[in-house]
Amino acid sequence: MEGTDPVNKKLAAALSGGAVLVVAATGCSSGGDKGPDPKLVSWAKTVCDAVPAQSTKIKSANASIAAIATDSNLPPKSAQQTYVEAFQDLADGYKTLANALDTAGAPPGVDGGAKLQQDASKNLAGLSTSYAELKKKVDGLDTKDQGKFAKGLKEVAIQTKEVGKQGDNGTQALKRLEQGDVKEAMAEQPSCKVAASAAGQPTGQATGQATTG
Repeated sequence: MEGTDPVNKKLAAALSGGAVLVVAATGCSSGGDKGPDPKLVSWAKTVCDAVPAQSTKIKSANASIAAIATDSNLPPKSAQQTYVEAFQDLADGYKTLANALDTAGAPPGVDGGAKLQQDASKNLAGLSTSYAELKKKVDGLDTKDQGKFAKGLKEVAIQTKEVGKQGDNGTQALKRLEQGDVKEAMAEQPSCKVAASAAGQPTGQATGQATTG
């Protein structure tokens, strides 16, 4: 009968590259003396104020799943509960970030800003839906049979890998949005600076791919 430990490691690995966060690239600017449009600064505040709490929630959820990978003695029921809670937090976190972009609307004065904003929001909302589906799938696994549970987790790991690719697309959408004046306006927001600092990197990508400024 196959244990869940190898599967847990696959799940943790699949999640490690799939998260994206809306956090400004602090320390980067366009070099202009004038600074960004006040309306754009107000837009950036609407987006950035939603970031720190959701950044923490997403980071904690990924950490919980990573921790399971090192615990080979965790009972199926406990593993299931951890996955369910983590996937729910991921779904909620990305949904809140998508809602923040929807509330902010198109960044003022930015060419093609509406499409950039909509693409980023759509990707974050899609991630939220995908994690909600993963949560539902794990919630329905049979924890009384170790073999069945391990087999079910294997399928979840495969799906999680696909969500990781979806997350990469989301990262690219956010990078396209966070350029030029938008990047500068977001960099002025204390909430975005806090989230970027907490992430330990200059940009808001949990994938570890930094944008240079």
